[in-house]
Amino acid sequence: MNQDRAGRVLEALNEMGLCQMIITDPVAIYYLTGVRIDPFERFYGLYLREDGKHVFFLNRLFAVPEHIGIEKVWYSDTDSVMEMVSQYLDHEKLLGVDRELRADFLLPLMELGAAKGYKVASDAVDQVRGVKDKQEQEKMRRSSRINDLAMAEFKKLVREGVTETEVASQMLDIYQSLGADGFSFEPLVAFGANAADPHHTPDNTAVQPGDAVLFDVGCIKDGYCSDMTRTFYFRQVSDRHRSVYDVVRSANEAAISLIRPGVPLCDLDAAARNLIEAEGYGPYFTHRLGHFIGLSEHEHGDVSSANHEKARPGMIFSIEPGIYLKDDTGVRIEDLVLVTEDGCEVLNHYTKELEVL
Repeated sequence: MNQDRAGRVLEALNEMGLCQMIITDPVAIYYLTGVRIDPFERFYGLYLREDGKHVFFLNRLFAVPEHIGIEKVWYSDTDSVMEMVSQYLDHEKLLGVDRELRADFLLPLMELGAAKGYKVASDAVDQVRGVKDKQEQEKMRRSSRINDLAMAEFKKLVREGVTETEVASQMLDIYQSLGADGFSFEPLVAFGANAADPHHTPDNTAVQPGDAVLFDVGCIKDGYCSDMTRTFYFRQVSDRHRSVYDVVRSANEAAISLIRPGVPLCDLDAAARNLIEAEGYGPYFTHRLGHFIGLSEHEHGDVSSANHEKARPGMIFSIEPGIYLKDDTGVRIEDLVLVTEDGCEVLNHYTKELEVL
C-alpha cells in the first residue's frame, strides 16, 4: 500500500467533507496498492478510512501478494459480499464512492443503511493521480521515448499501395521490439481524407500520392502510457496542405510556450484555438486541446475551454490541435507535456518538421 498516495487521497476527501471511501476502479486500486486485477463481474473494492485502517475486499479467486500492508477481507461467490462490506463501514458518516461502483453493489449498501449518505468522490483520487511523482514522471519519459523511436519505424511502413490495416497490423511487433509492453490504445492510421476523421479506425484504404498519413499512436511501458500524433504526406504535398500543416504546428507550439504553473488550462486551449480561428480554420478544429494521461491513456482532466483549473508541477497532459477538412485532408500534431516548477518539459522528441515520405 502506498501510504503517501493514500494520505493525499484522504486529504482530498477531507476537503470534500468525507472521512471514508470505497474505490472500485481497478486502475485506481493499482495506483494505491500496486495490485492489478481485472475482477470481471465480481466485487473488488478498496475501503479507505481516515484512521488509516484501510480494508481490501477480495474474491478468493483473486491472486494477491501476501504482504501489501493492508487488511484483506476474502469472500466466496456464495457469500453476501455487500453485507460483509457493510460491517466495516461507519454507518453514521457519509460514504464516498467512485463513479465506477456498479448499481448492483451500491443499492444493497443503501438498503442496508451502510452509511449516512453517499457522495461521488472520484475527484479525490483523480486530483492525486493528476499530479505525477518523480517515479511516475520517469516512467512517462521512458514510454514516450519508445514512442519516438517507434514513430521513426512506422513511417518506413508506408509504401505505394499499402493499406491502413496493413500498416497498423505491424505496429505491435515494432513496439515490442523496442521494449514496450503493448499498445496504450489501438493505433489510429489514416490516409488522405480519412485523416479528417479524428477517431478513424484503420481500414483497407490504400495510400495515394498527395495523401496525408496520420499516425495517432501510443504504447505502455511499466504500466504507463504514451500518446503522440504526427502527420506526414506521401510523395508530395500541395501548397494548401502545407499551409494547413503549418497552422496546426504553430497552434501546438503556441500552447506549449504558455505552459507553466499557475496558468489556467483553458488559456492553453484558447491560445491554440485563437490561432487556428485567425487563419480561417476555426470550425475545423472540433475537439478539446488535450487530455490527461498516465496509468490510463485518457485520465480524468482535460485541456479545454471549460477547464479553469491551473497547471501544477507534475501534471502530464497532451497538446493536440488539429484541422479536419472533410473529403480532403486532416492534420493533427500531438505532444505530451510535463508541467515543471518553472515551465514545461515536452516528452516527445520526434520532429514536427513536415516530412514527405
